[in-house]
Formats: sequence, structure tokens, C-alpha cells
Amino acid sequence: MNRDATIDEAMLTPPVTSRLRARLLLAALAALIIASFVTLDLQLGAFFEPDALAKMVEFGAGFVPPETDPRFLGKLGWASLETLAMSALGTLLAMIFSLLLALPASLTPDTRSANAVRGAVRLLLNLLRSIPELVWAVLWVIAAGLGPFPGTLALAAHTVGVLGRLFADTLENLPPAPARTLQHNGAGTTSTFLYATLPQALPQLVSYSLYRWENNIRAASILGVVGAGGLGQMLHFHLSLFQMREAASVILAMLAIVAMVDAVSYLARRQLTN
Repeated sequence: MNRDATIDEAMLTPPVTSRLRARLLLAALAALIIASFVTLDLQLGAFFEPDALAKMVEFGAGFVPPETDPRFLGKLGWASLETLAMSALGTLLAMIFSLLLALPASLTPDTRSANAVRGAVRLLLNLLRSIPELVWAVLWVIAAGLGPFPGTLALAAHTVGVLGRLFADTLENLPPAPARTLQHNGAGTTSTFLYATLPQALPQLVSYSLYRWENNIRAASILGVVGAGGLGQMLHFHLSLFQMREAASVILAMLAIVAMVDAVSYLARRQLTN
């Protein structure tokens, strides 16, 4: 009886090596954080100097009040539609290609060929998401010229790398029982995916996609710096000319679009989870 109690206690107690590994990891993270503060010349006190505070207040006051000229608001509305369209179309394209790439990226590495395909696709996804949207936008602007089209392609290229990895991990972590049940009853690969795998993964896939759509709204605003159109191009133009009131209106338009997309995303996720 004492022997059984000793065995149960040993099973419930975490191994010493696991605790030691966790402590070493925490110590390494703490050392990295401390080294970051030591090596970086942050100069946090400079933010609170009277001259710096006065300049910040003067700069912020230039944004008030926002520009409300009807002709300017008309241009702002069109640029807002461009930004919304860029982000929506870029995210939609990314969803399609991400799902296509997630299937081979989630293969079980039980054979040499499957392992090679899985590794190659995951390497491609790593490459796509390691290149920032701004760099993709520069490449597409060189290839296709200025405007929203290269911005859309830039968003799609980077988002494929992000969503492809998330989709692949989601498909890998699904319970295998429903798919195996259909296979044992004679269902083919396509039927198994459509009626077992996809219904389980769909809420998570949609949630990831909506979240990336929110991120792409912000990214689409930044891409205007390189001439990719939309609100970002207007913001870069007015800031470069120190037209702060116009820039304030552009920023408010960005906030309105992000809030709208966030509300749509919340409602969609709520419907999927109910």
C-alpha cells in the first residue's frame, strides 16, 4: 500500500528536470529584459523635460479642429472606401490561398514525401510573413505602379504567411475522431474535409481572418506612404506639408473604419460561437 502511495505521489509531482528547465527559461527571459534596458539608450527623462512637453503640446494643438471642408471630406470619403476595399479584398485573397497552403502544411509527417511537402510549404509561409507589408508594397508598386492595386497585393502576400500558419495549426489540432469515422464509412478525402474537418475548424478560421482584417485596415493606412493609395497616401501627403487639420480628419476616418470593422468582427464571432 505504501508502495502504491509512493507511485501515485511520484506521478503527481512534476519531474525535477521540468521545473529546472522552466526556471532556466524564466531566468533567461529576465536576463534578456534587463540586457535590453541596459544596452538601449532610452533617455526616458527627455520626455518630461519642459521644452519637450511644450513642443508636444504645440504639435498636438495643430490638429485641432479637424478639417471639415465639404470638398476635402468628399476626397476623404473616397480614400476611406479605397482603404476599406484594399483591406477587405487583400484579406479575402489571403483567406483563399492560406487555406490552400494550410492543407499541405498540416500534413502528418509520417512519410518522407509528406515531411518534405510540409517543410517546403511552411518555409514558404515563413518567407511570406517575414517580409513586412511595406516592403511588399514597394515591390508591387515597382511592378504595377501607384494606386490601391499594389497595396491590395501587398496585404494579401503578407497575410497569406500569417493566416496560412494559423490555419495549418488549427487543422493539426482538430480532434481526429469525426474525420476517421467518415473515412471508416467509405467517405473520400474531399467529403471528409468538407463534412468533418472544415465544420470543426470554420469558427476558428473565420475568427483569425476577421482579426487579420482589422490589422489590415491599419496596415492599408501605412501603405499609402509608398503610394499605395487610400487614407495612408492622404495622411502622408498632408503631414509632409504640415497640414495638421487635414491630417487630423484622416486619422479620425481611420479610427472610424477600425471601429466599424471591430464591431462587424465582434458580431460575426458571436454568431459563430452561439
